[in-house]
Amino acid sequence: MGRVTERRRVLRIRDGVVGHRADTLVAEEPLEIRLNGRPLAITMRTPGDDFALAVGFLVSEGVLAAADDVANVVYCAGATSDGGNTYNVVDVTLSPGVPLPDIALERNVYTSSSCGLCGKASLDAVRTATRMPPVDPELPRLTPELLSALPDRLRAAQAVFERTGGLHAAALFDGDGLLLDVREDVGRHNAVDKLVGRALREGLLPLAGRVLMVSGRASFELVQKAVMAGIPVLAAVSAPSSLAVDLAAESGLTLVGFLRGTSMNVYAGENRFAPESEQAH
Repeated sequence: MGRVTERRRVLRIRDGVVGHRADTLVAEEPLEIRLNGRPLAITMRTPGDDFALAVGFLVSEGVLAAADDVANVVYCAGATSDGGNTYNVVDVTLSPGVPLPDIALERNVYTSSSCGLCGKASLDAVRTATRMPPVDPELPRLTPELLSALPDRLRAAQAVFERTGGLHAAALFDGDGLLLDVREDVGRHNAVDKLVGRALREGLLPLAGRVLMVSGRASFELVQKAVMAGIPVLAAVSAPSSLAVDLAAESGLTLVGFLRGTSMNVYAGENRFAPESEQAH
């Protein structure tokens, strides 16, 4: 199984001083996700939590909604021509009675660590209907003070980032700002899938009353993943896209961007903010 980090020899130049040293890099390897033995998607990811990544991806595709939808998850032996196991191919077997999505099997999606799902033909193609019950439009109740504390708590929990500086992170918090789980990956969409997949395997979906905090920007895909997992709040340290804001507004999700210190922009779902938060115009 691949390592989370690898060492490489680099030429380091600092203030005119030149020398060689070993540098710690985040590992990046492809992961092929198969569904009932058939290839479905390939993503570039940081090895680790691969089973959670695979099932989390299938939650975002509308295939899975509960732990008992999954019969088995395994690494595929014989993934190479010599019959070896690279630990880079995961097969998810659905439980009897769980419908197999023909459209997903025909699409054969390629995902990269930078863009997430690519090549979807239209907006309609990614508006997958969630199987989660509607979230409470008022909960959790948010305050600027609660949200402003989350980036530092996320950053403090990024163990691999401390060594490499090259990873995105996603974290789940409860309505009081308590950190529940954090995952790191070269792709922020993978980090979210790992969180959601772990929650599904532990029988915790839907993630009502939770706040999803991500490093970087808030893309359409991340909003979709939050909605599909029943998460009511998504906060990001950078900007959202226009489609992300549109989907958040349509889905009743609270979307917060540019969350830095005590500053933030609320792009959708401001109804979840406590009345005392209504200060500026």
